[in-house]
Amino acid sequence: MLLPLLRVSRSGALRHVSLLRTFAVRPAALIPVVPKLPKRWSNVKPIALTFTRLASNTPEQPDAHGKKDSSTYLFGRQISTSQVKMLRSLLATIWPKDNRAFKVRVVVALLLLIGSKLLNVQVPFFFKSIIDEMNIEWAEQLGTIGTVMGTLILAYGGARFGAVLFGELRNAVFASVSQLAIKRVANNTFRHLLDMDLQFHLLRQTGGLTRAIDRGTKGISYVLSAMVFHIIPITFEISVVCGILTYNYGLQFAAVTLLTMAAYSVFTIRTTAWRTGFRRQANNADNQAASVALDSLINYESVKYFNNEAFQCSKYNESLTKYEQASIKVATSLAFLNAGQNLIFTLALTAMMYMGCQGVSTGALSVGDLVLINQLVFQLLVPLNFLGSVYRELKQSLLDMENLFQLQNYDVVIKQAPNAPLLALSPIKPGEIRFENVTFGYHPDRPILRNVSFTIPAGERVAIVGPSGLGKSTILKLVFRFYDVTSGRILIDGQDISKVNLESLRRAIGVVPQETPLFNDTILENIRYGRLTASNSEIYSAIEKVQLDKLIKELPEAGPHDFRGEKQRLAIARVLLKQSSVMFFDEATSALDTHTEQALLRTLRNVFRENRSTNVLIAHRLRTIADSDKIIVLNKGAVQEEGTHQSLLHTPGSLYGELWNIQENLDLEAELKAGEDQQPEEVPEKAK
Repeated sequence: MLLPLLRVSRSGALRHVSLLRTFAVRPAALIPVVPKLPKRWSNVKPIALTFTRLASNTPEQPDAHGKKDSSTYLFGRQISTSQVKMLRSLLATIWPKDNRAFKVRVVVALLLLIGSKLLNVQVPFFFKSIIDEMNIEWAEQLGTIGTVMGTLILAYGGARFGAVLFGELRNAVFASVSQLAIKRVANNTFRHLLDMDLQFHLLRQTGGLTRAIDRGTKGISYVLSAMVFHIIPITFEISVVCGILTYNYGLQFAAVTLLTMAAYSVFTIRTTAWRTGFRRQANNADNQAASVALDSLINYESVKYFNNEAFQCSKYNESLTKYEQASIKVATSLAFLNAGQNLIFTLALTAMMYMGCQGVSTGALSVGDLVLINQLVFQLLVPLNFLGSVYRELKQSLLDMENLFQLQNYDVVIKQAPNAPLLALSPIKPGEIRFENVTFGYHPDRPILRNVSFTIPAGERVAIVGPSGLGKSTILKLVFRFYDVTSGRILIDGQDISKVNLESLRRAIGVVPQETPLFNDTILENIRYGRLTASNSEIYSAIEKVQLDKLIKELPEAGPHDFRGEKQRLAIARVLLKQSSVMFFDEATSALDTHTEQALLRTLRNVFRENRSTNVLIAHRLRTIADSDKIIVLNKGAVQEEGTHQSLLHTPGSLYGELWNIQENLDLEAELKAGEDQQPEEVPEKAK
């Protein structure tokens, strides 16, 4: 069978591209960019929901009650309340109420973390004991000392290995916690995006949304890793070390340690934030230099035609000079950072050594105590060395997470009423659609439909026609509840669609769009998308009804130029498989040539004869809907007339009749021109 083997290319996928709004993806955030519009579009107001970039210098904004947004601090950086809520939401994700096994993993990871740090702090104590045991007369107590020394050395090695082992076990256990949290947030965001209204997606580049999810999930991963592997461990270890120093040697040692950690952290964070500007300048200059070089090489001929080699070289050199200056600042600021960190730590060690030596000289401390104090402080240096990079990445990750959580916080415009009942279709003849005084506009100041009322009888074939851009396709979007009406109401089988279950409403409506969206999968699976539980026999039956089986066999030889008609047949088969009570055909044949259109219309007529559904055809070409049971003509936001094809043609001053005559004349001219083009050229007589 050919069906499972044939695949549909990604070029068939439906992509919404907004002409009024684009997004530039920047390292810090998704920053909205509004392109300059031509003068003829000067009255068009772009509508967009923007990604808000929150920074530490963002002024506080009053909320709905007039109160200013409070803030807190994290590592010296002001974090807005929205970010605090974001972190709380993240913590709720890693501590879910409905997953006990997940909580057990978190607790085990924290216990392993505590165990690792306690063993890590214990290592200097064994080292101290070994040194102190070395300061006695070996000859007098050789046997006893040997036993004690051996025990201490084994304990020293065991504690060091145990600290490493517990740390690695913590990493292994927390990996599942982190990944499950990321999966939960990503799934929630993806589901929320699918629930968003059509306007939201039309005004965004799909790549920007997927990029926000990707960067946000990576940000979550880094924040969790930073918390578990850096922030919590170093905070806990500093607390333990200060407690040990206070208990064993006095408050002065703990005070020096605490002040050192505070000074080291503040200096590192502030200097890193200062250096970030130089790194950004270097990156911008590097990008600019690459852009100038690429532009010059692509436009090589233009450069030569106008003898502008020197000009291009000067532009390139200017960018390289900026990069050079910024890179020097990066290197010198790094040297300043390293020197400052070492100065702070050296001063602390010097002070600790001075106090320790004083204690040894007075007999209050042993040599082992001096070594213990130095080792405890030295152990804090290693994780603190990563503080600058951790802070920088953490700040970036918080921004990325902010974009992700803001996507989750966007309000869903099309909402379902609480405890909304399922759409109850008539068992005898389902699918009557009634518009009652409906007014709607994509922009409040420019309504497209004004007080529109009409009825589409159940089980009939009804066409909606009219001049372009006056609300024909809007009818479909309103019935499907992509948008809600401004006033009035829409009823299906006597039920207001805004008060019924949204999923049941959309399950009752099938749509064949003008451009058929296809997934990168087999034709069989693309048709099965209409009803995922359908069997293969049901799919083959739908394929035969739309006469797609013969065309599939010829598809490899037919080539891509004939595939558009097959795509529309595939879309019809998919809708038939959905078994909807209402079917919309939105300009389903408008993009086809005349021959393909006529073949597809024959297929559609067969489908209409066999199904009991209400079939609504939205059309521009009037020939395609002339045999409809009823034709509704829209003009200037209102129903101007309705009736059958013949009754409308014979109505004096009918807009439908006017449109019909215009299209018939255009079609006649096209046929005559096509006939002239197909006439054989005269063959000149053979020269004598």
